[in-house]
Amino acid sequence: MTNTLKTDYLVVGSGAVGMAFVDTLLDEKPDADIIMVDRFAKPGGHWNSAYPFVTLHQPSAFYGVNSRELSQGLTDETGLNKGLGDLATGAEILAYFDSVMRQKFLASGRVRFFPLSDYQGDGVFQHSLTGAKTDVAAAKIVDCTHLDTTVPSTHTPNFTVADDVRFMPLNNLPLVKDAPSGFTVVGGGKTGIDAILWLLENAVPAKNIRWIKSRDAWLINRKNTQPFPEFFEDSIGNQASMFEAIAGANSKADMFDRLEDCGYFLRLDTTVRPTMFHGATISEPELAVLRTVKDVVRKGRVASIDANTITFTNGRTEPTLGHVIVDCSASAIKDNVIKPVFQDNVITPQTVRSYQPVFSGAMIAWVEAHVDGEASKNAMTGVVPLPDDLDAFVRMTAANMMNQALWGQNKALRNWMRNSRLDGFSKLVSGVSEDETEKVDILKRLRAAAMPAMAKLQSFM
Repeated sequence: MTNTLKTDYLVVGSGAVGMAFVDTLLDEKPDADIIMVDRFAKPGGHWNSAYPFVTLHQPSAFYGVNSRELSQGLTDETGLNKGLGDLATGAEILAYFDSVMRQKFLASGRVRFFPLSDYQGDGVFQHSLTGAKTDVAAAKIVDCTHLDTTVPSTHTPNFTVADDVRFMPLNNLPLVKDAPSGFTVVGGGKTGIDAILWLLENAVPAKNIRWIKSRDAWLINRKNTQPFPEFFEDSIGNQASMFEAIAGANSKADMFDRLEDCGYFLRLDTTVRPTMFHGATISEPELAVLRTVKDVVRKGRVASIDANTITFTNGRTEPTLGHVIVDCSASAIKDNVIKPVFQDNVITPQTVRSYQPVFSGAMIAWVEAHVDGEASKNAMTGVVPLPDDLDAFVRMTAANMMNQALWGQNKALRNWMRNSRLDGFSKLVSGVSEDETEKVDILKRLRAAAMPAMAKLQSFM
């Protein structure tokens, strides 16, 4: 037997983007009725499957939903993030989203939440424990699964692993009991960084750690992502330096050199030129600790692992050394295909500002509530490509700048952004007074370099 329901919006997925979208829609469209469906038992999306020591990579101050603080502006007082905005743990984030669901969404009487339910398409979802199906007649469907974040615990490696290899996702690292001869971490992205840092912080000597990286990455200095007045020169000043670096570059390679010189980018090894950019954010103390690991293997992608040998796709090999092999090779986003955000009765949230998927979800909800016509809505929500290779950084930065310029022409949207805690920086910029001469000078540099930087990016494309 199939149950039948009716709603204005069927939101598929209660991860961070879906939660941010619904939170803003509730505030901006007070007559909307909403049904949310998710395969997990609790809201939070991929955070439900994340490794136990995971934290945010950027400040908690602009993560979560617009209407409720996650961090209360706290600063870390200890550790490798000392002096910077706190980075919420996975457990904190799950508790936060559960509280938002119970205390705001469900309490509003306008949201119905169906956990443990697999969406099957065409408005139909099925409960995973009972098998009961529900058919929803929805005016609009919001597909928050398009940016399907993968995590190590649910990831299938794209290489073969023999049964007798001590191989695990980094979720299982805290469960290791019998001390191995060492640890080999496979993967050079955010999860690889987290695995290395966790091992070092838990007394594993750097000499007992090997790091296999198919590609080196450019990294963002976390100091430049702080949305607090005392970091104005680091955040907004570095943005001005970024534009100046791009505007002054005579080639893409020169642009990356200049971006490193001005402090926008960091890299693990200054003798190895990065070919990847996934937006990983790191503190300078974290970088210094990572550099203590000297056994870094750069032989390409892994093809197979057996008890004695790690074989790469180019035929080169490494011994396993009796190590625990830690899989950090999952790509955070499986599907990077861009599609219109608004298409017929389907809304597909995607990133409309670089590095900020939750702001993007909230901003798309604001557009849904206040902008008429599909063409006009899509014009306001140009998709910013997710970063991968170095060309993608060029496309991403250009698209991001185009969106910012367009949004600046809409007074109502400007006002919403200024008061949006997920925006992070509009309020910081708008609060500068004329007598704050150093900040005013930074803003002048920012505006002066913006158009030349945009022109240079377009020439590189």
